[in-house]
Order: sequence, then C-alpha cells, then structure tokens
Amino acid sequence: MALINLRDLTILELENFFVKDILEKKYRAKQVFEWINFKGAKSFSQMTDLPLSLRSRLDEVSCLGYTNIFKIVEDNNDGTKKFLIKLSDDNIIECVLMRYNHGNSLCISTQVGCAMGCKFCASTLHGHVRNLTPGELVEQILLVQDNVNERVNNITLMGIGEPLNNFDNLLKFMEIINSKHGIGMSHRRITLSTCGLVDELYRLADEKLQITVAVSLHAPNDEIRRKIMPVAKANCMEKLLKACRYYVKTTGRRITFEYSLMQGINDDIEYADILADKLRNMICHVNLINVNPTPFSDIVPVSIKRLKSFANRLNIKGINTTVRRTLGLEILAACGQLRENYIKNSW
Repeated sequence: MALINLRDLTILELENFFVKDILEKKYRAKQVFEWINFKGAKSFSQMTDLPLSLRSRLDEVSCLGYTNIFKIVEDNNDGTKKFLIKLSDDNIIECVLMRYNHGNSLCISTQVGCAMGCKFCASTLHGHVRNLTPGELVEQILLVQDNVNERVNNITLMGIGEPLNNFDNLLKFMEIINSKHGIGMSHRRITLSTCGLVDELYRLADEKLQITVAVSLHAPNDEIRRKIMPVAKANCMEKLLKACRYYVKTTGRRITFEYSLMQGINDDIEYADILADKLRNMICHVNLINVNPTPFSDIVPVSIKRLKSFANRLNIKGINTTVRRTLGLEILAACGQLRENYIKNSW
C-alpha cells in the first residue's frame, strides 16, 4: 500500500488522517502541520514534541516526500537567484527569487514542463511531464526561505507550467500557505499567471479568492494570438475577455493583462489602439513586457523607444499601463526562459 504524503494535505485533511486513519488525537494534526509547513521538517524524527511511538507509526504509514535544492545560479547584475529543485522522482523544476524595495518575490513553478506551446517560451519545448503536488508547491517557498534566511513576501505562480491546468492542487496549495499554522501568507500577496483558459477562469472566479490574476494576452486580436499561443485556438479573445469581465465582477479584483512585445509580430503602435478598445470599461491593468530572448527561439525584443511608445499609447487611451522591469536575464531566469537550459545542458 502506497504511503500517504502528509505534505500534500490541508490541516483539515490531516485532522481526518489522524482521527480516522490512525486513531490519534486531533490536535496532533496541528503539530505535524506546523512542523511541515512552518518549521520545514524533513523527517518525522525532527518532530520532537511527538511521542516516539507516534513518530514510528507515521514512518510506517506515511511520508514527507522529498525535494532538495539541486543548484543555485545568481545574476551578478541584479542579484536575482534561480533555484533548480530536484523532486523525489528526479525531475527538476526551477523557481526564481527577486528582490524589490517592497520585499522578496518568489516566482514558483506549478508543473514539470508545460503543454501550452507558446512560441516565445522555452519552458514548453519538451511538453508537459506532470503536475506538481500541493506539497511540492509549498516546498519551493520553504527551501528558498531556508537557503537565504529571509522571508518570501510575495508569490507569483508564473514559473514553469500553466497553473490553471493544475487547478485542484493549486487550491490546496493556497489553503495551506494561507493557514496561520503554516507560512501564513495572505491571498492578496499571490499572483497567478495564466495563458487564459476560459472554463477555468470562470471556476476560479467562483472561488472568490483575493488573489491577483494575470492573463497572458500578448496580442491585440485572434489572428496574431493564434500564431504565438496555440491555446488561443480553443479560447478566442471574445470569450476570454468575457470571462475576465466575469472575474472582475465576481471577485471585485482588478485583473492584469500581460503583453510581451515581439519585434515584427505584435508591436505596431496601431495594435495598442485595438487593444485599448477591447479592454475599455474593464477594471484592469496592462503589464507591458519586452519579450525575453532565449537561445531556443528566433523571436526578438523591440527597441526601448518602441516599448515606451506602445506603453504611452495605451495610457493615452485610458488603459493603465506599466512596463515590467526585467530581472534575471543573465542567468535565463526571466519570464519565458526557464527549464530548457537545464534540459539542454543537464546541469
């Protein structure tokens, strides 16, 4: 019989496990939850406030999974750190720590690989391998905090993978890190970036979580979007923007649209006007990004002049727009650069 991984359980699920499965007191669940999700215990033997008999029992019927930091790469220009993390099945994922004046932000992965196939993203080149479990999502935060001896203040679900393709595990992850017995992170400090899966956006809206949702738009119309994002073939912009308006109305949260400028593809200034018309009267924000180049794609960024002109045009049209600062470029840790370098070089 397979051992149950306690890292993947919410505190309520742990209580059920202790009371119903191994006939122990309910309060033991809170103790174990804190050891796993706050103190970062790697084994039951470290849980010194549990009787030895209980620790032995837990070893027989359950486990804590296993992840560890495989490699750390630091960008000498801005101090960004990329962590390669080895999972229990020897798969490697990556997460990125960025430091800002307002605190530390950690970009974490939600899947091993990605099935979305976006033409500008290296993370998808070898397809989707599997989803990460709730515990593997939490562990990225705990491992990084322990390594740098600093608290992670904000989480972006923007690393390898499409978060909404791992929906149920994602909800459990957010419940776990929100618990006062764990990391205790407010949902308002979490940003979820999605390629725009329409059905899942409606489902997420109905959860009424106070997270920030960032939709990867990257085009002013379906024609261009379908060329660079295969997901657009099944999720046209009309349906996608309708789902986004529903999200805003249901949650009361402003939505962010990510738009990576790619030379000769989506950077004509007239596209800013088309985009502004589509987003009019929606509580939203455009996060303009100069596409990050990779050795694995011939898509190139635009000039700084073009980037500023596009941003100015959107702002003139009444669409709140900012230009995202690029971090981690030197170590292939910026958006769209993760995973492939490890696959190719087998660090």
